[in-house]
Amino acid sequence: MIRLIGAGLAFIGRHGTAALAASIFIGMALPVLSAHLRPFLALAVFSLLTLAFLRVDQDAIKTRLKRPALLIAALFWMMLGAPLLTYLLIRLSGVSALGPDVVLALYIATAAPPVMAAPAFIYLLGLDGTLSLALSVAALIVTPLTAPFIGSLMLGSSLPLSVGGLATQLSILLAGAFVLAMLLRKLAGEERLKRSANHIGGLNVLLLLFFAIAAMDGVAASFADRPLYTLMITALTFGLAIVQIGLSLALFAPATREDAYAIAHTCGTRNMGLMVAAFGGTLPEFTWLWFAVGQFPIYLLPMFLKPFVRVFCRQNAKTVTPEN
Repeated sequence: MIRLIGAGLAFIGRHGTAALAASIFIGMALPVLSAHLRPFLALAVFSLLTLAFLRVDQDAIKTRLKRPALLIAALFWMMLGAPLLTYLLIRLSGVSALGPDVVLALYIATAAPPVMAAPAFIYLLGLDGTLSLALSVAALIVTPLTAPFIGSLMLGSSLPLSVGGLATQLSILLAGAFVLAMLLRKLAGEERLKRSANHIGGLNVLLLLFFAIAAMDGVAASFADRPLYTLMITALTFGLAIVQIGLSLALFAPATREDAYAIAHTCGTRNMGLMVAAFGGTLPEFTWLWFAVGQFPIYLLPMFLKPFVRVFCRQNAKTVTPEN
């Protein structure tokens, strides 16, 4: 039985990218379970963070840290530049008049760190994911500092938690997951972890399925009751993700195209679940819907953008010749 379970986890881990894309549709197709699993959303996020820290390639991060300028610039843009630009646009466009629920949705979609699956998406596209990995880890570390600051600017008294409370909740989630991952790494040993990479990947996919089912609470009903409204919100989440990717590509154009796209895609895949978990899983109806359907661009854009990435990075390869 143990061998069968292990083989099953390894199979899921080897086909993780397809399973990730399918997980959100499976979650939406099981609305009966969603309401029961929603209270465990924070536990799912904590477990996913623990596995993410457990799988971190420390050597890859050390390699990127040898030339940190690009990483630091990307970190500042992702965790401060993009959300501050969003705040400015909210003030200038009058979006805040639509209510704090809308501003809260834009906040969690731009102030959150990237999902820890971002490097896997970069590898899926045939690119080097080490920069994305280093950026994702660095962003997680600074989130307890940057997210409360941005939240106080965007939402003020409408922030569901106090600035100190949000910083504390984020710190507890991240520090707890990191410490647990380090303990598991010490107990298992590096060699066993390397041999179990597919098994850990399979467990990660199962946890993402659990997360998707919990996150999709009410989404199927919303599509049934208000299809055009729900499709519009879904389209807006795609649009915001694409805008973040496009702006990041333009900003980091001086870097190699592969590095620029790695930064851009990482910036466009925000870990809104971490913010939701910090708020205790309780959000206004509009913000929850935005968070739920916002999972679609995270898991589907890698497939949609793959043809563009091939052309984009191939052009860069043609311009870089041995003589240059």
